[in-house]
Amino acid sequence: MFSRWSRAASQMSKLGALSNMVELRKYLFIPRLTYAKASAAAVPPSPNDSTHKDFPSKSPVNLDKMFWSKPCSLALAPDSPLRIEEPKYEGIQHFILKLLMFYSKQSKSIRGANVVYRRIIAQVDKPAIYEVFNLEKTFKMTFSLLVLHMWLCLRRLKQEGKEGVEFGQYLYEIYNHDVELRVSKAGVNLLLTKWMKELEKIFYGNIVAYDAAMIPEAKSDELVKVVWRNVFSDDGKSELDATAVQAVQAMARYVCQEVHCLSLTDKEAMFSGNFMFTSLENTSSHAARS
Repeated sequence: MFSRWSRAASQMSKLGALSNMVELRKYLFIPRLTYAKASAAAVPPSPNDSTHKDFPSKSPVNLDKMFWSKPCSLALAPDSPLRIEEPKYEGIQHFILKLLMFYSKQSKSIRGANVVYRRIIAQVDKPAIYEVFNLEKTFKMTFSLLVLHMWLCLRRLKQEGKEGVEFGQYLYEIYNHDVELRVSKAGVNLLLTKWMKELEKIFYGNIVAYDAAMIPEAKSDELVKVVWRNVFSDDGKSELDATAVQAVQAMARYVCQEVHCLSLTDKEAMFSGNFMFTSLENTSSHAARS
């Protein structure tokens, strides 16, 4: 039995092979400009939000030298204090929990998916990623980064076949619930269902674009263009802003690095959540001291 995510992912994978990415975006995307206008109308702007974004010409760190290191597994070491292990119970507790299906495959998958999502949140919600790539921390920006890291994980999980796709569905449901809470927290309650449907379309449109940018037939600069449209651009325009080139190229290298590092991360680490995305905190801390 395949879930909603697995069915949609299968359809999106076929569409992802389309070469005309402009037409693909017209077909799948709700334009970012429409999304931005809806956001401005539905949610009062915060002091940190703005309708115009200036990209600094000089980054606080040397982005040209970042994310060129050799890919390596993101799995946590066995003795890492960041690891989260399955709880172990004995005697009557173990017996009762077994009766309650605590040790079932589904229960273990749900717990693992929760940990994986916590790893995603740890990367997306911390200031480091915004500081390194010169991004404003707005709802739209956080959502774009959230989708990007969800795609990284779902892409890796699909390599495990049906089991990975099923695990990905649990991850997607956790993500969907979190996004709903974030939208509600932003002040959107009356049109919550409509918003969630629009964000779902944006989610699937984005993962199609990322998938298509990673196929061997894709142009060398396709990922840069996709990162620009999905993360940096306010209106989804295909033309890259000259002032953002350095940051966009650096994020594209970061994405490539995470793709390759996750491919080297073993199944146990992926299904238990015992991995960490490449740390950006040291980079931003170094920039602050410079």
